[in-house]
Amino acid sequence: MHDDLMAEASAWLAEDPDPETRDELAKLIEAGDVKELSARFSGTLQFGTAGLRGELGAGPTRMNRSVVIRAAAGLAAYLKKTGHAGGLVVIGYDARHKSADFARDTAAVMTGAGLRAAVLPRPLPTPVLAFAIRHLGAVAGVEVTASHNPPRDNGYKVYLGDGSQIVPPADAEIAAEIDAIASLNDVPRPDSGWEILDDAVLDAYLARTDAVLAAGSPRTARTVYTAMHGVGKDVLLAAFARAGFPEPVLVAEQAEPDPDFPTVAFPNPEEPGAMDLAFAQARTTDPDLVIANDPDADRCAVAVKDGEDWRMLRGDEVGALLAAHLVRRGATGVFAESIVSSSLLGRIAEKANLPYEETLTGFKWIARVDGLRYGYEEALGYCVDPEGVRDKDGITAALLITELASVLKEEGRTLLDLLDDLAVEHGLHATDQLSVRVQDLSLIADAMGRLREQPPTELAGLAIVRAEDLTRGTDRLPPTDGLRYTLDGARVIVRPSGTEPKLKCYLEVVVPVADHAALPAARARATELLTTIKRDLSAAAGI
Repeated sequence: MHDDLMAEASAWLAEDPDPETRDELAKLIEAGDVKELSARFSGTLQFGTAGLRGELGAGPTRMNRSVVIRAAAGLAAYLKKTGHAGGLVVIGYDARHKSADFARDTAAVMTGAGLRAAVLPRPLPTPVLAFAIRHLGAVAGVEVTASHNPPRDNGYKVYLGDGSQIVPPADAEIAAEIDAIASLNDVPRPDSGWEILDDAVLDAYLARTDAVLAAGSPRTARTVYTAMHGVGKDVLLAAFARAGFPEPVLVAEQAEPDPDFPTVAFPNPEEPGAMDLAFAQARTTDPDLVIANDPDADRCAVAVKDGEDWRMLRGDEVGALLAAHLVRRGATGVFAESIVSSSLLGRIAEKANLPYEETLTGFKWIARVDGLRYGYEEALGYCVDPEGVRDKDGITAALLITELASVLKEEGRTLLDLLDDLAVEHGLHATDQLSVRVQDLSLIADAMGRLREQPPTELAGLAIVRAEDLTRGTDRLPPTDGLRYTLDGARVIVRPSGTEPKLKCYLEVVVPVADHAALPAARARATELLTTIKRDLSAAAGI
């Protein structure tokens, strides 16, 4: 076993094109570090519907140039087999460690395989890449990003020519092509031959951002903005300037790209502490709202002043606000969301006589809904211009929520006032999440197994009226690893995260509200129910 491991590691080392990971691996081999080498060579980083995502480092279970070159070669082989030989592949990247290298390697592999490759001019938001695919008539797109993962991670997201992320069976077919690559020496990688795009694509994206706003709408809301050490700042500022909004006040410490994300534990606006600097800035400048992007700027977080201090709105709250705004503007087309998002969107669409769809988790599904006008997911993802970007877009979402805040400001109202109105009209829809991060992935499988074998019959004293195992699929949804419990006045979904070592439980309670005066009592009841459901669910899952 030990000799096999050393032979495998030495063979990998001989092919590794990156001096940094070669050095790292050579030291592990020299030290005879069997434990660490076993971890690096216990299989391969799996290519799935999010593409690849993992920790940077040497070896097949880490993100590195060798793994990326194989992934690119597998994608190229898949594209040629599916009738796209000679087609254009457009490549974008964020400002993380190694992102530019991975983008360049991908361009070289595509060129060597006889496809045409074009690379965005510098680190730019993921939505710009998603836009560029259809704008340039590409057959596929690749974005090198790990979104809001920790600094030590990177990733590789694949889109096909329709501008949406891959879904089954394409992911498995690409994975099979990756597995078929015996040696990196078989993958031609010329030194040139691809195009580095100029700013024309970015200009075309920015021109589209105007389309999300209503002509002549008020543009008065003042914002504080954080890019969370990512790539959003320049594009967002340009979009806000074009729209005629007041220039956002920047959170200076987080404004410029920094792959080490020094001021946050996790560069995700949803994580505790991530918004502290933005709130400190807001206390000084007293804006109408705070806006944050995640590092690749495909998500948008919104915070508002609630009483004396600032608080983040939940993704579901922003999702409902944007929907209500679009309805008021007379939008037509399908409103869609994933099953883990609040059922309030369905109520809003129904009242407006608009078609509504539920999909599996992820924008790869939401973006594919026929006739989509607006789609959102509770994890701060909003698609407000599906004709331009068939994915979540934190820049256009920021524009639209700032327009809504401006409309309300002119009426002497706030986003919180509109949320109150929606609660009175449709019932108070309160959501929460129980999220458990693990070191040992088997704990997630154990919890799912426990819930399947001994499903709870009630949570927080509410009877479970329907329990569904989503691995079997439903009449509206393809199979996925998840459980859905419908309770009397509540809903719970339990699923393993697709991108992180987490078990995620999504909770929603709906409390009827007679009038505005009844809201405080309804909120107290909702909080109590959510707390008790969390406790009971933890016990049932053994987590």
